[in-house]
Amino acid sequence: MSQIDSESYSRRDLLILYATETGTAQEIADRIARECRRVRFHCHVQSMDAYPPESLISEHLVIFVVSTTGWGAEPRAMTSLWNMLLRSDLPDDLFEDMYFCVFGLGDTAYEKFCWPAKKLSRRMQSLGGYEICSRGEGDEQHTLGVDGALDPWVEHLLQVLLQFYPLLPHEQDNIAAGRPPPRVSMRDLTSDTSLNPDPLDEDTVYHTASVKCNRRITAEDWFQDVRHFEFSFEDDIKYNPGDVAVIHPSAVASEVDSFLVTMGWANVADDLFIVERTMLDQTLPDHLPRIASLRTLFIRYLDFNAVPRRSFFQLLRYFATDELEREKLDEFVSIEGADEMYDYCQRVLSEFRSARIPRDYIFDLFPPLRPREFSIASSIELHPREIHLCVAIVRYRTKLKIPRKGVCTSYLSGLQPGDTLRIGLRKGFISLPTDPNTPVVCVGPGTGVAPMRAVIEQRVHEGHNNTTLYFGCRSAHKDHHYHSEWESYAEEQKLRYRVACSRDGPEGVKRTYVQDLMQKDAQDIWTMLGQQRGVLIISGSSNKMPTAVREAVRGAVEEFGGRSNAEAVEYVAAMKRDGRLIEECWS
Repeated sequence: MSQIDSESYSRRDLLILYATETGTAQEIADRIARECRRVRFHCHVQSMDAYPPESLISEHLVIFVVSTTGWGAEPRAMTSLWNMLLRSDLPDDLFEDMYFCVFGLGDTAYEKFCWPAKKLSRRMQSLGGYEICSRGEGDEQHTLGVDGALDPWVEHLLQVLLQFYPLLPHEQDNIAAGRPPPRVSMRDLTSDTSLNPDPLDEDTVYHTASVKCNRRITAEDWFQDVRHFEFSFEDDIKYNPGDVAVIHPSAVASEVDSFLVTMGWANVADDLFIVERTMLDQTLPDHLPRIASLRTLFIRYLDFNAVPRRSFFQLLRYFATDELEREKLDEFVSIEGADEMYDYCQRVLSEFRSARIPRDYIFDLFPPLRPREFSIASSIELHPREIHLCVAIVRYRTKLKIPRKGVCTSYLSGLQPGDTLRIGLRKGFISLPTDPNTPVVCVGPGTGVAPMRAVIEQRVHEGHNNTTLYFGCRSAHKDHHYHSEWESYAEEQKLRYRVACSRDGPEGVKRTYVQDLMQKDAQDIWTMLGQQRGVLIISGSSNKMPTAVREAVRGAVEEFGGRSNAEAVEYVAAMKRDGRLIEECWS
């Protein structure tokens, strides 16, 4: 490992790259930056998908913060950088001048815990990078969640950084502690300041869409509300099966009103001010305008409905003046009070009445209102200038029986025909075979059928009749999404359709799921995926289903492909490596 150049050493520059799906990795990257700031590091925090991969070779000190999606897949934001790192022509001393470390986020309830972080750590070392701090692995199953591993890891990281970059004697006694400064400053608007265009309207990745259809496709008396949406565009949009639509939601206006009253901001909610970024090592919401009001910020940019994280309570304590409330907040952030914290957090702002949050700190306390991604459920060939979505409207109750709902799906459910919104397009993971003789097997229970509808429409349009769909639902009469389409394609011999309705069987009889149908069809599965070297696409919830489907394929390879158990396991793994097993799953 060569020495870091003196200029970078004196600047103490540190790049923190994060890849997130839900926002947790972003929040942790910000926290790490705040802690590193205390020991005089100048941090730059950036999402991996916004960072040019070719610039990585010029970095000297990098911290990677990586979440895990589905069953061990990397977040979509990591894909471009990861693909670059996997190039076979990269020299093994490419990053010989780089110090790096990795913190992964995962859940030990899943098989491949922190898998992307582990792979990234190994790959960076194989390319010559020097890992200065052992990999951290945050576990959602810990009493404190990912904080259980993060807190000691950050403490160790700071010790290691000070060994490599020691402070000068006069700096050692002046390490900042206590309340961190806010990441923005709010300056009242003067009368001569002109308003800026909406940054989302200026983003060319997004297109203006008009709502054409918002229709419930589950039975009215069914517990789950699943909607079929159709959006039309004036732009000549292009996308492929498996691509995703990106939607920025807006919070419900009446809920924002109630929140502003609770916070004591109702009388100033519509006052305009200039948002000035003061802490360059902290992230801000995407498409944030320079001029805004509190009402606008909480409708479009800050998620006041999010379940507060531990860092929220740690910062809120600085603004509570009542001693009993401060003691309660101290208890919440302790290991002993963790369970009570998560039960209590739904009513936190109304309970801690002495806490008066300064306007400048709202971006530090409330997480960004993140855009949501939905698999596109249509083929552009059959529906020019349109996007269709299949969306489950999220509603549930907390442990305290408090009703909760998804911000984005609630926003979508309220859309009426003729309403307009901006929708972005992002490339997905599905790649269809170019050879028309290659079979495609789609497994998509529930709303996992969304990208399968795009795949099937595309293949029907191209004249292929060697596509198979395994669909799973609870009841043939309640949540059998798009059944008339599948049945019509099957009748025309354009699709082989197999459906498992798990709750329609007799009482006491084992329920049937998609993997059970595949086990029954083991010989056909081997013919399509083995002899004809077809492609298997799995989409849906990353609970037990993807593993069970892979196990059904393994069984078919072993029974009808004449492989041993070990050989069959390797065959399925090779399908994954060769791009013949594609998973589009979510937790």
